[in-house]
Amino acid sequence: MQRHEAESKLLDTAEALFYERGIQAVGMAELRTASGVSLKRLYQCFASKDELVEAYLRRRDARWRASLSTYVARGDRSPEQAVLAVFDWLHDWFDEPGFRGCAFLNSFGELGGSSPAVAAAARDHKDELRRYLWKLVGELDAADPDELAEQLLVLVDGATTTAAVGGSPGPARSGRAAAAVLITAASRSAAPPCPE
Repeated sequence: MQRHEAESKLLDTAEALFYERGIQAVGMAELRTASGVSLKRLYQCFASKDELVEAYLRRRDARWRASLSTYVARGDRSPEQAVLAVFDWLHDWFDEPGFRGCAFLNSFGELGGSSPAVAAAARDHKDELRRYLWKLVGELDAADPDELAEQLLVLVDGATTTAAVGGSPGPARSGRAAAAVLITAASRSAAPPCPE
C-alpha cells in the first residue's frame, strides 16, 4: 500500500472512530486493524498518536468549513439570508446519523489541557469559523461587525453543543431565530441616533 493511500485510510478510520467514541478510547492497534494498514506503515505515516490526532482535526476542519461555505454560497441569497443559511446547514448536519457535536470542542475537552497540538487545532478551527462569519457579516450594514461575528460564533457553538446533548436538530432553528434578532439589532439603521 502506497503512503498516500495508507494516510488516507488511516485518517478516514481515525475520523470515524475518534468522532464516534473519543480519542482516548481508541488505540493505535485498533486503528491499524480497522484501517487495514500495517503497523510499520502506520508509524511511517504518523510517528505518534498525537500526530495522527492533529492531522485528523486539521483535515476535518478543512472539510467541515468547505461544506459550510459551499452550502451558504448556493443560490442567490441576500447578505442576511447568507448568515441565516449557516444555521440551515447546521440543522442538516445535526440531523445526520452519528452526529456527536463539535469534534474540536470534544477533542479540546478530552486533551486540550495536555496536548498543545489539539488545543491549537481547536483554536485554529474556531478562529477560521469566526473569520468566515465576519466575512458574511461584512456584507451586512452592521454597526459593529466584530461583535456580531463573535455573537454568531457563540450561537453556532451553543446550538451545536445543545443539539449533541439533546439528540435533536432543533437548536439550529433556535440559533437561526436568535441570529435574525441579532442581525436586526446590529443594523446601523436600528442604532439609536447620537445625542447632539
